[in-house]
Formats: sequence, structure tokens, C-alpha cells
Amino acid sequence: MKKIIAMLLIAMLISACTAQENTPEKADVKTELTMGYTTEPEGLDPHRTAAASTFTVTNNIYDTLVGVTPQWEIVPRLAKEWVISADGMEITFSLRDDVYFHNGRQMTTKDVEYSFNRLKDAESPRARDYENIVKIEVLNDYEIKFITAELDVELLKSFVYPWAAVVPEEEVANLKTEPVGTGAFTLEEWVPQQHLILKRNENYYGDEIKLETVKMVLIPDATGMMAGFQVGDLDIIPLTGDQVTMVEGNENYKIISEPMNAVQIMSLNTKNEYLSNEKVRQAMAMAINKDEVIEASMFGYGAKIGSHLPPTSPDYYDTNNIIEYNPEKAKELLKEAGYENGFEVDMSLPKNYQLHVDAGQVIADQLGRIGIKVNIQLVEWGTWLSEVYGAKNFDTTVVGHTGRLDSYAFLSRYKSDSNDYISLTTGEVDALLEEALKELDENKRKEIYKDIQVILANKLPAIYLQTPHTMLALQKNVEGMKIFPIDFYDYKDVYFTE
Repeated sequence: MKKIIAMLLIAMLISACTAQENTPEKADVKTELTMGYTTEPEGLDPHRTAAASTFTVTNNIYDTLVGVTPQWEIVPRLAKEWVISADGMEITFSLRDDVYFHNGRQMTTKDVEYSFNRLKDAESPRARDYENIVKIEVLNDYEIKFITAELDVELLKSFVYPWAAVVPEEEVANLKTEPVGTGAFTLEEWVPQQHLILKRNENYYGDEIKLETVKMVLIPDATGMMAGFQVGDLDIIPLTGDQVTMVEGNENYKIISEPMNAVQIMSLNTKNEYLSNEKVRQAMAMAINKDEVIEASMFGYGAKIGSHLPPTSPDYYDTNNIIEYNPEKAKELLKEAGYENGFEVDMSLPKNYQLHVDAGQVIADQLGRIGIKVNIQLVEWGTWLSEVYGAKNFDTTVVGHTGRLDSYAFLSRYKSDSNDYISLTTGEVDALLEEALKELDENKRKEIYKDIQVILANKLPAIYLQTPHTMLALQKNVEGMKIFPIDFYDYKDVYFTE
């Protein structure tokens, strides 16, 4: 009997071993994402730059008090809840008590207070956006109150933007190259003009992060980017309109696409002798065939605009019919303005952004047909930021303005005293912008923004071109990547399937 039992046990062991040998091993799921990007960040200090290329990275390293979903819903982030006073002049945030900076120190309201005071100081390019906040009260370690001088009905949205990140005071001297935040990822390596690597923050307060690393590879050339994607070296790439046919319909790839919360414009320096003339600006607008611009720059993946709000905005008003394409009438207007024989202007184009280069080249050709010679100057993005955006040393430029959730933030640059690189110095929208900030009735506020858009469409401190689409190409096993109404990437919910 004992011998029979022993033989049965041996048989069972052999059977079990055979079953294990015949069971295929489960493939390891990837945890290292590689994404291509086209423009080098202008440092990684969120309070010291206006460059969108920085925020695509820093949104993953730092956190803001509140966040936004792809559907424009405001959601908790560092703050678990908030209360706005009845008069709309105060907002009190209650913070999470389980948040730690990457250096190991716990975050408190003192860090929030310091960060917003830094965001408001003279070195911050966003200081004007927060000047209405006149007092910050630390109530305790996890409650903080912001008090405004005047009513701002969109106040909560100003805490969403990636430049409103919370930073630790003791690290600010080196944040440009050695960022320390509370975000889902830390910076492991940055080789300028080559790549940067983000590493999962094992002490992150939020949900489990499935990716171990995110490597962002700098590839300014769209052709090289697509080649890397097609051979599998890149998991995600930004997609241009001309590349859509290269990936759509291929079962190994997928595309996600949404209209940008953005506008592409041709900015005009109205201090220029020619461009200070309203008839000249109107003539230039009439000479531009926006359909051709959209086809050339986005292969049709864009929507015409007549003013400085995208069609995705709830306050958008269609002003495309105010000044329509009419090159013959454009020539008449130039003659009325005293420039029958035309003139020359320079156009500074950021060479890292093919979308703007392509649009600018088409526009230069179109303006040439009415006698305006455009001298194109391709400049590096850093030069564009310092010379065009900062020093206002330009005649014309083509660029995008992205990522604002409220219409006031989009339009406030047109205040006559904004000191922005473009503005409506004659002041027609100043009072309307102030009125919009204080109007609690949503429908009345829409009417105010409609009036502002009509004024801009007529006065043309810039020529409004299009709202392009954001498009990303993904390998078929990538999930969780989303497009947001603010111009950034968020990797914390991204993962690979088997």
C-alpha cells in the first residue's frame, strides 16, 4: 500500500512539472515609455518661464493646488477641497496632509504661500496674472486663504495652470536644472539638446503610477521623429497634419486628436511705421487666405478664427465674416493708406515650430501679391522668447497662444497697459475686460466677450489665423494618454498593455 501511494505521489509531481513546463511564460509588460518632442524646455523652473515647452515636462514634476480634466472640469490635486466666499473675493484651500517634496520634506501651506509670492514677484513672467491676489493668509499647516482686491469670477482657474506650481523654498536656486516638486515623477537625467528622463516618484501621494520611467527624446525634425516611431523606438509622438496618412489605418498604431485650446496668430508690432496704420493691418488681413494657410500648415486639420478665442471656448463668437479674404480690396486699402507701392517688413518665425514656419511662408507669399515684401527670419525658440516676446524687437511673427481656461486670461494681453508683446494700445477693450472680470451673470459675461472679439477682429493688433488640432500617434499597446485643454503632457495615468 505504501509503495502504491509513493508511486502516485511521484506521478503527480511529474505531471505538475510537465504542466509548468508547457505553460507559456507571461510576457513582461513594458514600464519604460519613450516619447519624441520637438522643442527644448527653457529650464525647469515653473515660475521663471512662459514657454509651453517647459510645462510639457514640469507638469509631471511639480503639482498645482487644483487640476483640470480633458472635459475642462476642475478637480483636486494638492488641495483636497476649497471654499469660495459669497462675494467671490476669497478662496480657502484645504490641503492634503500626505504630500512630500522629492527631497523628502513634507509640504505645508507655508510652501504654498512662498510659491505664490514668488509667482507674483518681479522676476515672474506671470506676475500680472496674479496681481489681483493682494493677501495670502496661512490659517494652519493645511489651510490657506487667498484674498483678492477685486472680484474675479474665474479665480479658481488661475490655480490650475502649470506655472502655479508649489515649490520648496530651499531648492529654488537650482530649480532651472535640478527641479524639486511633489509630482508623480522626478528628473533623473537631462542632457540638453538630446533627451531628458523622468523617473517614477515612489513616494507620490496619488494613485499607483505604472510607468517606471519616461524618456523624452528631442527630435526637431518631423521626418526623423516619424521614422523613430515606425521602427518602434518611440512610443508616442506629436503628429502633424501631413503625417496622419502615414499612421491611420495601420493596426499597429492609433491616433488621438482634439482641437487645441489655442489660437495661431500673426502678431503685429503696431509701433512699426506701417503696421501702426489700421487700414494697413486690415489690408494685410484681407490678403491672407486662411484656408490655404491651414492646408499648408496642418493639412486641413484646423479651424479658421477671426479673433483671439478658439472655437472650443464657451465664450467663442464667430468673427470670420468681419474681414474676409479679398486681395483686390486689400490693394485699395493700401492705396488709401498711402502705400500703393507697398513696403517691406520682417517676419520672425520660431524655427523649432514647423506649424508656424509653414504658415508664415504661405502668408509671406500671399502678402507679396499685394506689394508687401516679407523678409522671413528663422530664429531659435530661445531667441524668439528673448527678442520677440521679451524685448518686443520684431515687425511680425507667427506663433501660437495656448492653454488658458478662462477668456479673460486669453484676452487680457490686449489691455493698453499690459506690456505684452502685442496689445491694443488705443484702449478700446480696457473697460470691457474689467467689466467681464466682475460680471457674475454668465450670459452677460458672454456678451461682453463677444464685444471684445468684434473689436479685435476690426482693429487687428494681430491677424487671427486658426485653431489647429492636437494630434498624437501612439503605439497600439499604449493606454491612458490624454489631451488636455492646457498645453501639457501628463504621464501618471499612462501604461502599456501586454
